[in-house]
Amino acid sequence: MKHLRNIYECPIAILGLGYVGLPLLVEFSKRNGSKFQNQIVNRKIIGFDINIKRIRDLKKNFDNTGEIDSSEFSNLQNTIFTSDLSLLSQANVFIITVPTPINENNNPDFSPLINASKTIGKIIKKQKISEDFICPIIIYESTVYPGAMEEVCVPVLEEYSNLKYNEDFFLGYSPERINPGDNTKKLTDIMKLTSGSNPETANFVNDLYSSIIDAGTFKTSSIQVAEAAKVIENIQRDLNIALVNELSIIFRKFGLDTHDVLEAASTKWNFLKFKPGLVGGHCIGVDPYYLTYKSIKTGYQPELVLAGRKLNNEYSSWIVQELIMELVKRGKIIKNDTFLLLGFSFKENCSDTRNTKVIDVIKNLNKFGIKVHVVDPFVDIEEVLTNYGVEIYSEIPKQNRYSVVIPLVAHKNFVDMNIKDWEILLKDEGIIFDFKNIAPRISSTIRI
Repeated sequence: MKHLRNIYECPIAILGLGYVGLPLLVEFSKRNGSKFQNQIVNRKIIGFDINIKRIRDLKKNFDNTGEIDSSEFSNLQNTIFTSDLSLLSQANVFIITVPTPINENNNPDFSPLINASKTIGKIIKKQKISEDFICPIIIYESTVYPGAMEEVCVPVLEEYSNLKYNEDFFLGYSPERINPGDNTKKLTDIMKLTSGSNPETANFVNDLYSSIIDAGTFKTSSIQVAEAAKVIENIQRDLNIALVNELSIIFRKFGLDTHDVLEAASTKWNFLKFKPGLVGGHCIGVDPYYLTYKSIKTGYQPELVLAGRKLNNEYSSWIVQELIMELVKRGKIIKNDTFLLLGFSFKENCSDTRNTKVIDVIKNLNKFGIKVHVVDPFVDIEEVLTNYGVEIYSEIPKQNRYSVVIPLVAHKNFVDMNIKDWEILLKDEGIIFDFKNIAPRISSTIRI
């Protein structure tokens, strides 16, 4: 295997410039001209995305995900944004950050990974190996089940490149750990798992990421170990949230405030303080199905993992049922009423609406003849209308009063509201149905 003499000059192409790919590009790019291990870093960085509008926005120093501030673009060195496939041939290292969705049957949808692998296969087969050239290394960051990289991606790369795996090209895997909307835990603050298809590649991949990750890296013993580690990170969180969601259902029947119980329990040092919530997005609500799919293929039917998924998927229906029961008890007429929903994205302080469970709340309310006004200052209003058919307000409509206000996403804009801000939203005898625990404890607030 012919590697470059060091990792400091290898041209890098990043495919997919969303929540994962763009922060990677920014970090690799802005390290150009700096020292790492007493060597000057000077890599060409090619940012590729098939979304032409996305490329146009990035060239104008605008990131609609909100993860990268416009001022950070001025720090980019030796970097291009493009949708031109031909420019990818300038790279030796390819980092693929495409999503891994599921289909209507909750089975893995490998089409983004397969399409990206086809693209890279066509590129690397045209390149020649020389003494100054690093054999192409393809690094994937997408979450999958253990073995998927070599079972799904490698055959595609071999077919489209006419090159042989671990002889003419090599594989790396470093699963993303991005936490959208979290300004305290950015890419460089989170330890990175790395792996490679042979020891030399594993070392190369680890060194490459070490040059940008301040929190450090952890080189795993194999690609499959890294794949498994990533997927169980999300499964563990999914199950913990499922537990507190179920507890909230139980405590509601007991007449207890779940958040009061959690606050009391968390006074013990080893209690994990998870909170009830809608579990959507492109990771936690999706990734468990990758592992269960593979598990079933190998003859074991998972029980606990799928039970957690089922409970979290049904939680939005339970919220609406509890609300309707509360309104019926109070003798409220709800048909043709309009409720105010605060938040639409899948998590707080984030513009990402993929697999948001707020849409399930809306649909369930609509079944009872209830209309909604939805406010979310973070999301792309046109994108939501196109993808979900829902009109979104970026600000709370002025002079409107509501019989019911439901905080669904704990955006900082809503968390920072004071008592008067909440009271002014309500009609006489209106209620705040607050399962996010962000509204003040006033007579109109019902917490679950």
